[in-house]
Amino acid sequence: MATTPTQGYVLHSFGSERYLHHAVASVTTLRRYDTERPVALYCPRHHRTLLEEHGLDRLFQYIGPLPAKNRSIVGFKHHLHSFMPFERSLYIDTDVVWCRDPDPLWKKLAAYRFTATGLERADFFFGGPKGPRVALDVLLNRRRRTLRRFGLTHLPRVQAGMIYSSNRGLAQQVCETSQRYLDRRDETHFRSRLNDDGRSEESCEWSMAMAMSRLELPILPWMQGYQSPQLDFIKGMTEYDDDFEHVTCQYYSHRLTYSLRSLWPARLRNAVLKGLEYLPGLGDRKDVTPFVLHFGWLRYKKLFHRFAERTWTRLTRRKQPTPAHLPLSTNGNGNKQPALQEYGQTA
Repeated sequence: MATTPTQGYVLHSFGSERYLHHAVASVTTLRRYDTERPVALYCPRHHRTLLEEHGLDRLFQYIGPLPAKNRSIVGFKHHLHSFMPFERSLYIDTDVVWCRDPDPLWKKLAAYRFTATGLERADFFFGGPKGPRVALDVLLNRRRRTLRRFGLTHLPRVQAGMIYSSNRGLAQQVCETSQRYLDRRDETHFRSRLNDDGRSEESCEWSMAMAMSRLELPILPWMQGYQSPQLDFIKGMTEYDDDFEHVTCQYYSHRLTYSLRSLWPARLRNAVLKGLEYLPGLGDRKDVTPFVLHFGWLRYKKLFHRFAERTWTRLTRRKQPTPAHLPLSTNGNGNKQPALQEYGQTA
């Protein structure tokens, strides 16, 4: 029986073909820096067919089926234990570009059994209303009421674009606990993400944050200066070229100052940040290249979409060679697969 690779990346795609293009583009940026660790993709059959038609299935060392019940953010991320082909699996969203060698990140992750990027403390905007409407949550301290109702003493901020697990049993415990909290959303102060303009998927983040609080699991801080696992793309605060081969982000050392990156319009944000430079310590900043640049803000997603479409067009004009260093085996249907065990099908 083939052995399971120790470390690997796990992606998923479903829905429109453009989301498959995102996965392909993201993996293409990863391979600039990591040509050794395998990548698994879970997707519906029509996505796999598209990859095979263009010879792009060879970009992934394992392509597994994504059942209909798992074709949503919650459907996948509340069932991570069912999609864990590696002993140490790093789950990555597809709306990201890789900016540097991830070896130091993997060394950092070795200290965890399960973690997700985020912050130790969530603010009132996390899972709550956006804009001025959050004031009522603050005045009524609804966040504290939720914590007390569920017997929690703290609430971290989970950013689920990067999740890591090296323990399938613990991952299952986190996912099942998260789903139970989501089922009781009406007892919390959290709002459905479906109420936000431009969103068509329910969020898994606040329920996972509650689960990690309950299970006393540490968060992987997503803002760590020069060693930041991931940072958001913010126009005017990110320097980049068309193919994102050279990326630097303006990073303010003071947490409150850095949080002002969300101010809009950009002219207002820049004026406020400029003013803070005259206050001791508040204007300290550095140019940082994160491991991953995340396009999580709706207003900036079109930039990543254009990059993904350019990448897809370029790659479909030629067939991809099979990476010689990644072990492949052949299944009974004659299709090439990596030396991986699909969870639930092998002992």
